[in-house]
Parts: sequence; structure tokens; C-alpha cells
Amino acid sequence: MTIRQAVINLTATVLPDAIAQRPHPPLRVLAGPGTGKTYALMQGVTALLNAGQSADRILVSTFTRTAAADLRAEIAKISVFGARDIVAGTLHSYCFGLLSRDHVFHHTNRVPRPLLNFEARFMIADLIDFGGLRSREERLEAFNAAWARLQTEEPGWPADPVDQRYQIALTSWLVFHHAILVGEIVPVCLSYLRANPAAPELAAFDHVLVDEYQDLNKAEQSLLDELSKNASLAVIGDPDQSIYSFKYAHPEGILVFPATHVGTLEEGLTICRRCPQTVVRLANALIAHNTVRSTAPIVPRPENEAGEVHIVQWQDMDEEARSVAAFIKRRLDAGQVTAGRVLVLAPRRQFGYLVRNALRAVDVHAHSFFNEEALDGNPRKPGEFDAQKVFTLLTLLARPEDRVALRCWLGFGSGSLHERGWREIRKHCEVTGATPRQALDALVAGTLHLPYTKDLLPGYEELVRRETATAGLVGASLMDTLFPPDADWADPFRAVVEGTDISTFTPADLRPVLEVAITRPELPTDVDYVRVMSLHKSKGLTADLVVVVGCIEGLIPTVNTDHTTAQQDRETEEQRRLFYVALTRTRKTLVLSSVRRLPRDLAHRIGARLPWGITAQGPTIASRFLSELGPAVPTSATNLP
Repeated sequence: MTIRQAVINLTATVLPDAIAQRPHPPLRVLAGPGTGKTYALMQGVTALLNAGQSADRILVSTFTRTAAADLRAEIAKISVFGARDIVAGTLHSYCFGLLSRDHVFHHTNRVPRPLLNFEARFMIADLIDFGGLRSREERLEAFNAAWARLQTEEPGWPADPVDQRYQIALTSWLVFHHAILVGEIVPVCLSYLRANPAAPELAAFDHVLVDEYQDLNKAEQSLLDELSKNASLAVIGDPDQSIYSFKYAHPEGILVFPATHVGTLEEGLTICRRCPQTVVRLANALIAHNTVRSTAPIVPRPENEAGEVHIVQWQDMDEEARSVAAFIKRRLDAGQVTAGRVLVLAPRRQFGYLVRNALRAVDVHAHSFFNEEALDGNPRKPGEFDAQKVFTLLTLLARPEDRVALRCWLGFGSGSLHERGWREIRKHCEVTGATPRQALDALVAGTLHLPYTKDLLPGYEELVRRETATAGLVGASLMDTLFPPDADWADPFRAVVEGTDISTFTPADLRPVLEVAITRPELPTDVDYVRVMSLHKSKGLTADLVVVVGCIEGLIPTVNTDHTTAQQDRETEEQRRLFYVALTRTRKTLVLSSVRRLPRDLAHRIGARLPWGITAQGPTIASRFLSELGPAVPTSATNLP
């Protein structure tokens, strides 16, 4: 059985057997939410193994680390010898491994040390010759978009002389600091493979299977084409669930796949096995408002129950949090659901934190997953960069010569991030071949004198003192010293290792665990607590009870009113797809919750819409999506049963 045959079995379609065709033709599967694509994927993989295919020559790729973890868990269940040797994970993880190989490094001269978001602010500060701060940020954003969209392959790119100089300066900064932008990782790998048609990586796989194809950007989709030049390629996805435009997703890739891959076989999965019948009707009514559609409506499975849907509105956020927590508590106490089968989705962390705290107040075990905000803050403003600075210290404890971390450490708290002094150190190192730490040691010792570096030395001396003070610390002692239990900013970091045996963890062990959890979180699926997270993070998850809070205009949907009408229309359609994803997470019960009033200052910070002229508490506007749910929508209420 191939993956196509697994799809045929699910759809009860009688089609010619494709397995006899050599090589296997490309396959596109359009699969709506809850229609069994993971089952089809695993059936196809199992069939390949049963047919004698070597597991290590099968690549199974997906978009998020959570989905990749689920795939690996499913692969582990395959009772065929060698199944665990299947190469399964995200495309980014594959590329990190590729760039770490010696022969690839000799070609690219790029170190796969990703630059974190807060670290990028120091790089931008150093590119001083390219206009004001906002101009430099916009230029970097444009370059990230160009790499993702393969605009770099257009003749004469970049054509603008300033862009050309910016590209040179940007690459030079990254090479000196032994770093790479996350947005460059796939394009650099793609460039390497295209420049080396005899590269061993191009003959590494016989079968390439790709999940959530609509979430990949154009560069990622092109990389998969390269990896499958000598292999079969099967892609699965659903353009109606494309929600990552901010990561430059290219959902058009799955729409035009048959045109760009000659001989493509096409299949579809439409029967929703997950959701109650009412939720399927609501979801179909909602997504029908999008003008760009590509898949047939999902069909409720006849044997599924009708389900339970509540649309409710509260006076304010506090009442919403208390009432939602009380509802969940009642359902838990009645044995109608377990905590691990409850999802609370919030468009902003402020809503999520309130519900999490309200659940804990009634003795319901709950965790929130807004960790990516743990390293937010302005590195120029004292009080905003505590977490960034300690994480930077941890990086230097793990890797003392890490140039990015050293650059950041010396800039914290300065209005200019000490750009001028660091520039002098960099120039000295590029001329002499010294490392930045060697230059700083010489500056402290007085054997080297460089202009504008005096203000850097107190910070470097503090670093040396703190490195000495923490030398040899491991486990809980290391964690408590760096991330004190009484510091609010340390909570997300401490939550990452909660329940984990870190007794022997050194800085080199701790740093990657925290980095991945904070910047590339993998959401747990088998838990015994209520999970509170953003709508985006819910992609790929399933629960018996799903609550979406904060269903108000400005949050659901979030649309930039400064953009053109056409841009706003595109943003609204993507936000509608995001709401569609949220609705279809549930197996039994769905609650859609909004509030009538918000404090004006909070509304301004989080983007909620209030009538003009409000000075304190203001009435909100319920999400327009609630009125798009069709005739099956229940009457709105002011309480929950």
C-alpha cells in the first residue's frame, strides 16, 4: 500500500493502482481538518516499509515541531523493524543538520548558529549606515521576505544600490559573528544543493512525504523539490488552514502543484472524523465567506454526535476568566472531560493568563504557552531586558567565544547599544585575526587601546565576574542562580524545566533546552493539565473541550487598518482561516467567548477596537466571525451551563 492507496481506502474511491508505476508519480492530497491525513500518512509509510523500503531513505517532513513530534510518536508505533530510522522532523531541523556537515560548511562558509529575535536588534543597531532604526528594520524584513519567496533568484537582485550595499554589510556582520538568520537557513541549503548536483544529499531519499505543505514558504517547497529529484514526492495539505503569512507561507504552492509537477495524481479527504456535526456546519459556513477557496467543504461523519456549542458574552475580562474557569471546573468534577483534553485559546496572552490564573485559583492544573514572549523587551531600557541578559549570560557560560552573545552583553542598557565601541573591536579583530574576547582582555589589561571602547569595559568586567561566580554550578543551583524563583521574568524559563531532572545539567545542557522551548516551542500533546495558548499554536492539536476567549474585533480578526483595502482583505481571509482552525480542534464541546468592555489603555496595547473618544472603560465590538457561522449557530448567552 502506498500513501495514495491509504487515501483511496479512506475515501472509498476506486482508482487505478499507482504503486506499479515507476518512478512513483507525484501525489497531492487535499485534506480538511480532522479527515485522517496523519492516518493516511502513516499507512503509506508502513506500506513502504512492508515492501522492503529502507527506513533511512524515507523523509517525512512537517511544518511545526509539535507536528513533527506527533509524527515521530506515530512512527514509533509502526511494528516494522527499522521504522525508527525514518528521517522525520521539520525542514528547518533537517537544514540545521545539513549546514553542520563539514563539506557543506566548506561550500557555504556559514555557521548554523541562528540569530534570536532580540539578538537581531543588536545587528540592526550595527548597520548604522542604512538610515534610521525603522528603515533598517524594514530593510531586514524585506530581505527575509525575498529569501523566503526566492526573489533572490530574479535577475539583478538586489537592483537598488543601497540594497546591494545592505546585503554585503548584513552578510559580513553575520559571517564575522559566526551566525545565520533563521530566514536564511533554507535558502542557503537550497543554494548549496543547486550548486552541487552531485551532492550526496540529493541521492539520500527514495520517498519524500510532506505534511502541512500549505504552511511552507516558496524556498522550502523548492528545497523539497531538490531533495525529491531522485525520489517520489507526496504532499498533503489544506489551503483553508494556511495561517502563517507572517512566516511568508506560500499556500499557492499546493494549489498549482499539479501544474508544476508533471503527472501529479490527486486525491482528497473530506469526511471530518474529529468534529461534532454542528461544529462542521459552523466551520463550513465560516470559511465559505473567503473568496479564495480550493477545497471542498468538509463533511460530517454521520455517526458523530451533534456536539455542544456555546456562544457567550461577559461584562469584562475578569468575569470571563472566572466564568470560563468555573465552567471547566464543573465539567472536570462531573467527569465529563479530563484536564488534558481541554484547550483554552486566546488571541492575546493577557486573556490567556487571566484564565490560567482563574483555573489555578479553583485548583485546576493549568499551563500557559506564551513562552516566545519571555525574551521580549527593549534592550536599551533597564527593567525590560533582564531575561535577555541572563539568557545571554547562559549562552556565554555554555559557549564563551559566542560572538553574538558577547556583542549583546556589552550593549545592554545603552541607547546606542554601544554600537561605536563594538565597531572598533570588530575592525581590530578583522585586521589582526584576534577574537573579540582577546581584544577585550587586552583592553582591560591596558595593552591595547581602541577609540570609543572605554564604556564597554565595565560590562565586560561584570561578565568575567559573573562567569567566575557561576563556574562549576550545575542543576538546580545553576537554575536558581540564573533564574531566581522570586523573579517574575524568570517564570517562563523555570516552567520549561518543571518536572524535569536537571540535577546534572551544565550550562551547555541547559541552554539548548531553554532556547528551543522559548523560541521554537513543542507543545505537549499527552498531558494531565489544561493547556492555554494562542490560536496559532493550536494547529495540529485536538481536545474534547475547546474554549476560545477574547472573540472581539481587533483581536479576532487582527487586521492592520493602516494597510490598503486589498491588504486588509487578505489579512481578514487569513484570520478567518485561523478561526476555522480553532473551531475544528474540538471533538465534543466548543465555547466562543467575548467581553463587553475593556480598559482603554489595554485595548490600545493589544489592538482591540473601541468606539472613538473612550477615556477609561470602553465597549468592545464582538468579532464579525461570530455572525458568519451560519444558521446552525446557537443563540448568544450571558452565562454557561
